[in-house]
Amino acid sequence: MSTVILLLITGLGLGALYFLVASGLSLIYGLMGVLNFAHGSFLTLAAFLGWETARALGADSWISLFAALGVGAVTGAVFAAGTEFLLIRRLYERHIEQVLVTVGLALATVALFDGIWGTDPQFVRGPQWLAETTEILGARIPNNRFLLIAVAVLVLLGIVAFLRFTRFGLVIRAGVENRSMVTALGIDVRRAFTVVFAIGGAAAGIGGVLASHYFGYVSPQLGGSLLIFAFIVTVIGGLGSLPGSALASVVVAVLQQFANFYLAGTGDLMVVLLLAVVLLVRPSGLFGRRA
Repeated sequence: MSTVILLLITGLGLGALYFLVASGLSLIYGLMGVLNFAHGSFLTLAAFLGWETARALGADSWISLFAALGVGAVTGAVFAAGTEFLLIRRLYERHIEQVLVTVGLALATVALFDGIWGTDPQFVRGPQWLAETTEILGARIPNNRFLLIAVAVLVLLGIVAFLRFTRFGLVIRAGVENRSMVTALGIDVRRAFTVVFAIGGAAAGIGGVLASHYFGYVSPQLGGSLLIFAFIVTVIGGLGSLPGSALASVVVAVLQQFANFYLAGTGDLMVVLLLAVVLLVRPSGLFGRRA
């Protein structure tokens, strides 16, 4: 029983990490129709700058962790907003060009990170509590999983509240439905779309800092490896569905944990098979709108 509890809660923690990365992808595609393959670069840069911040302040303190999370969120938001403003804004409704530009940016930034921080992983330290465990029904759960779950819930609630209860959220949703009409009312929809990118980048930045604590290191390939599972989660949950991404993150991560333990490390294979089944049975995803 304790093993099942351990796998379930650690799976929830991994799912929370997947959601932090996938939420930005889902938000950007759902509201703007942009598949952003450079999303992992936002995460990686935020993780490196968060690591530098924590190291400068003393990596073993909670202050350094919260400062790293703040720097990560700001870094992701600024990098994402700059990408939208300089590259994506000219390519709306031109999906092939979007893919080429974002893939090129992702490859270029990995090479840039290699040149700045080197190809070897940089090991991360945090508050002692994160390295400890808490016993739940006989299972010793790493404390960093609880932090991941709490932050993911706050990010989900924050994004939903922003879109539903703020003026900017209203403008964004109206601009998605009828961009020309909103523009005719004198509202700058382009600025609202830049905000969407910034929010998605901030979520990725927070995810990058927490991912470095989850894995214990940060490297130029960190964002690329997580981006693969983020895309899988986004497709399974339904492109553009934030609740779908949240549910799919949990399903994918828990399946991965149980399969790795009980089926001889076949977690990644089980996830790919689940993706194939969803695409065959419901190509729009669990919560996606049918074409």
